[in-house]
Amino acid sequence: MVSRCGTTAAPQVGTNYNIETVRAQAALLALSLLVPVYARQPVRAKHAMVVAQEPLAADVGLAVLKSGGNAIDAAVAVGFALEATYPFAGNIGGGGFLIARFADGRATFIDFREAAPKAASRNMYLDAAGNVTRDSIEGWRASGVPGTVRGLELAHKKYGRKPWADLLAPAVELAGKGFPVSWSLSESLRSSPVLAKFDESKRIFLRNGRPYEPGEVFVQPELAATLNRIRARGSTGFYEGETARLLVSAMERNHGIITLEDLRNYRAVERQPLQGKYKGYTIVTSPPPSSGGIGILQMLGMLEGSGYEKGGAGSAATIHYLAETMRRYYADRSEYLGDPDFYKVPTAGLLDPAYILSRRASIDPDHVTPSDQLGAGRPSGRESTETTHYSIVDAEGNAVAVTYTLNAGYGSGVTVPGLGFLMNDEMDDFASKPGSPNMFGLVQGESNAIQPGKRPLSSMTPTIVLRDGKPFLVLGAPGGSTIITAVLQVMLNIFDFGMNVQDAVDAPRVHHQWKPDRLQLERGISPDTIALLRQRGHAVNDSRPVVLARIEAILIDGGWLQGGQDGRGAGKAAGY
Repeated sequence: MVSRCGTTAAPQVGTNYNIETVRAQAALLALSLLVPVYARQPVRAKHAMVVAQEPLAADVGLAVLKSGGNAIDAAVAVGFALEATYPFAGNIGGGGFLIARFADGRATFIDFREAAPKAASRNMYLDAAGNVTRDSIEGWRASGVPGTVRGLELAHKKYGRKPWADLLAPAVELAGKGFPVSWSLSESLRSSPVLAKFDESKRIFLRNGRPYEPGEVFVQPELAATLNRIRARGSTGFYEGETARLLVSAMERNHGIITLEDLRNYRAVERQPLQGKYKGYTIVTSPPPSSGGIGILQMLGMLEGSGYEKGGAGSAATIHYLAETMRRYYADRSEYLGDPDFYKVPTAGLLDPAYILSRRASIDPDHVTPSDQLGAGRPSGRESTETTHYSIVDAEGNAVAVTYTLNAGYGSGVTVPGLGFLMNDEMDDFASKPGSPNMFGLVQGESNAIQPGKRPLSSMTPTIVLRDGKPFLVLGAPGGSTIITAVLQVMLNIFDFGMNVQDAVDAPRVHHQWKPDRLQLERGISPDTIALLRQRGHAVNDSRPVVLARIEAILIDGGWLQGGQDGRGAGKAAGY
């Protein structure tokens, strides 16, 4: 077995020799000497691989693969293990998406996104003056009905191989017997702005003011009992029985709105993935209620044939064109995307080649288009921070990408008494007030307004890329609204700039989401490049370091698996 939890080497010099690119690469080299992130080698393995944002969970998935389980089995085991080891985002109190491409050519997408409770209403987060309150972000009213347990069970029943109880056993053990707290978990718990606000969260995760030090053992007996009920009874052990009763009782005591009926009625949904092409690659990606798949395909369509890549990776010309492409997609996102079970998303129109070319034609390669002057386009067919991701490839050639979330780090901050798990604050992903920004600054429209039973629009974008009809790249990320652009840039780094998967993941990223009209840059972009971007009219956010998502990726090339674990986090790539 080979694995890695964070190493570094010197960055490689590319083949684009214009002076701006050379300056950018020199800045990267200088930075890497101070912050050892860039140009690490990928982890390589011959048979199977798991890349996850927490090392113990990655090891759980690898053990499942080595014992004869397939990629779906490993995905289930990793998902539950992360609940125990990565409370920041690992969850049974949230929801997410799973995309799979099987060795026989089938592909599927399982939507286990949280749903608005039956008692939810359009204006539930507005005060008497019509202003948005914080109730969608923190506390008992912030949560949608969790979907993770039903989603992972659906995946296992249809496509798994190993016994369900075997896949839950590692999570039960990690919670019940405990595990040593890592430096990153210790720092994360200690720095959380929300855990100390709620008594049960403060008791479990902060020991009532004595935060866990690295190396101390973290034991979660209430969570172990909850996971044991799921292990014994499947999703019934979560959505009915003792777990459901304790959850709803706590909701009632604290003015929450999730009911026993909401839990019983929740269903995961299997959908068809979206597919598109880019320079000979086939992109298999997430459909609505993810906004990411349409975004990836639309932006790739604007980029293909544009010549944007001629400036070289990291050049001002390349970044400018990427930003203008992003700006146009996010304007469309605000207007047209929502839950397809409640709103007819004009997918065909948004991905129509003629429409995409019309959007590209509006890009000025030398100047910005101010967002106030750029609205959504008019596609045909229209009718009236935190998340986690893991990627898996098994020895048979099955590929799975899972992104799931509590929304903000540690979700709503609420831990259910007697159950040991945190609840999501996913209701903030709706448009609490259409036209006003949410916690990620995203401006969203009527298509994503709150309705009972509706699933909020998501940026989660688990994606699988095929080359010559076989899996080539498996990737996804946490990062709120920056997920989509991060996934896009890692793909472009590989497709257009010839990077290996680790370099592609670690390279500095940029992000523009239409509104606010600001171009965000990670550190590593050269000062000369920033100056040139400002000359083109970009309002550049370089006042403080930003992290634009954390990608976990696997690339399959020549029979070898390459694992790219993002140095922005503390995860692990493990394979054999």
